[in-house]
Formats: sequence, C-alpha cells, structure tokens
Amino acid sequence: MAVQLSVAVRNARADAVESTIGTSAILKFRSGAQPATCATADSGTVVGTLSLPSDWMAAASSGAKAKAGTWEDASADASATIAHFRIYDSGGTVCGMQGSVTLTAGGGDITLDAVVVTAGQDIVVTSFGWTEPNS
Repeated sequence: MAVQLSVAVRNARADAVESTIGTSAILKFRSGAQPATCATADSGTVVGTLSLPSDWMAAASSGAKAKAGTWEDASADASATIAHFRIYDSGGTVCGMQGSVTLTAGGGDITLDAVVVTAGQDIVVTSFGWTEPNS
C-alpha cells in the first residue's frame, strides 16, 4: 500500500516550493536538452528571461499550484526553439525547478503561445502549474 498525504500536507509541500525558491524568482527559457537535474549545469542557449511576479504562484488548492499574474517577456534574448525552462532564485544562479516547454495544449510543464521565437519577440506563458502526489 502506498503512503497517502492529506490535502493540507500536499498544499504545504506545494507552497514550500515557491517559498524555498523565493520572491522575485527568475524564469529562463532555454534551447536544447533539459539537464538531468536542477544541480546539473545549464544547457542550451538562453532564449528568454522573465522576472516573475513577487508572488509568482497562487496558493495551493487540493494539492495543486498554478501561476499567478502575467508571465510575459516583451523581448526574447535570441532566435531559437524553446525546449525547456529553469526557475532560479532572485540572484539567477540557483536552479530550484526545471521542466519541459510546449505550445499551448501540448502537454508540457509550461505552455507558451509560441516555442519558435525570434530575438525581440514576446514570449507569453499560457499555463504553468503542478499537482503534488496522492491527489
């Protein structure tokens, strides 16, 4: 039998992710293969950099988190295909989370309105969130 967590515990775990990464987190979209873990060195080219809102995730509900506010970069850093993302602390050096990127409704961890971008183009996050286990 698998261990099960209450909704309150799942919410606390999900909310702890945002608190641990911290306010004023930095989201970087990168080309190339996603590194094996957050501790692995960055890979690919930085295609876009977003300074996330101070409270960048909504409070957990039913063990799930969703982005809060508008996440948009008004000027892509490079022309490339976005393949993965990393969210860093406010200093932009400690990776706290990473995942896949696809077009809206494409099933990625983050979905965008476009994954092939040209330098200077807007990058708009259409959805992002996760659900803790045992939901």
